[in-house]
Amino acid sequence: MSEAVATLSHNWGFAVFLLGVAGLCAFMLGVSRLLGSKAVGRSKNEPFESGIVPTGGARLRLSAKFYLVAMLFVIFDVEALFLFAWAVSVRESGWAGLIEAMIFIAILLAGLVYLWRIGALDWAPEGRRNRQAKLKQ
Repeated sequence: MSEAVATLSHNWGFAVFLLGVAGLCAFMLGVSRLLGSKAVGRSKNEPFESGIVPTGGARLRLSAKFYLVAMLFVIFDVEALFLFAWAVSVRESGWAGLIEAMIFIAILLAGLVYLWRIGALDWAPEGRRNRQAKLKQ
């Protein structure tokens, strides 16, 4: 079998796959359109909150500290994935891998200590922290 025929058969298989996916999506959307409910009412436009009638607006103002802590969590979580990959291959990496992992952990720890020292991990505003410190004295 020549290379051109193999490439052509591969491309035809991919085209059939894409047509099948598009057909399946169209079928699912069409069936839901035909069999779905067409009732109109005031309660149809309200969000369903686990059986609880929603009160108030959905727009809440959150502190920027929340987003900062969330980003820090994601960063340290991804770095934990790097450590997991190292743990899987610990036998193959040997002592050099252990030393590199310890350097990586030391850098992470230094970053965490830095964030703690500048107050990036504190939830409470500084004014409330000062009041709580005065109350403890």
